[in-house]
Amino acid sequence: MVAGEEADPSEMILGGGRLTPGIVKIGQTVRRPKSAFTRTLLLHFAQAGFDGVPQHLGRDELDRDILEFLPGDVPAKWRALTDDQVAAAGSLLRRFHEASQALAERLGGGPVICHNDAGPNNTVFRHGRPVAFIDFDFASAGDPLDDVAYMAWSWCISSKPTRGYVASQAHQVRVLADAYRLSAAQRARLMDAVHERLVRNEYFWTARASNGPPVISGPPPTEVLAWTSAEKAFVARFQTVFAAALA
Repeated sequence: MVAGEEADPSEMILGGGRLTPGIVKIGQTVRRPKSAFTRTLLLHFAQAGFDGVPQHLGRDELDRDILEFLPGDVPAKWRALTDDQVAAAGSLLRRFHEASQALAERLGGGPVICHNDAGPNNTVFRHGRPVAFIDFDFASAGDPLDDVAYMAWSWCISSKPTRGYVASQAHQVRVLADAYRLSAAQRARLMDAVHERLVRNEYFWTARASNGPPVISGPPPTEVLAWTSAEKAFVARFQTVFAAALA
């Protein structure tokens, strides 16, 4: 918005977004900066009959993407979740990947389209159950195990003492693997994939802290980087516990 310009009273700024500015709700729609890939992805899902994402409804007069507003609750932060919620998330991610396969085949780069940020904070819950994913800024073709690894971390694993015993976290990683229907070979690679994702997060937030644009909300990049490093050390420390649960 230009300095001195009044905000449109019909637009409600949506909270929760950390990296993408200009996301607002108008009526039962969400307006976001346009993304050709998001448009392609959501139109593909609509054609495939997958209802676990919002519909793409076109572009508005400001050339923003118009997305369906999905009613429900979106957690502001990662938190402890139940086994049933983790299982439902794993099943939802499996359906997301299966519905994306034809598009990934056309694009190349991997067998499925990965969300790449499928944490609880990018998931719509209804009656306590995860039913849809939102925010596809990082989506791309890739290895489905990358998405499962990110979900294992963001839904099941935490170095914070308040998040419970490691054995309970490892059990939830097993619940996720079962719900997604990981193969034996994928289960053997899962915790290595979690570690690799944490390393990638360190690179991302290191660059963001040194020369990237500021985050819109939440802690600064340096704080996120320190937390990510603590999470990586936690996963490495208890690697055998997690691996045993998956065996």
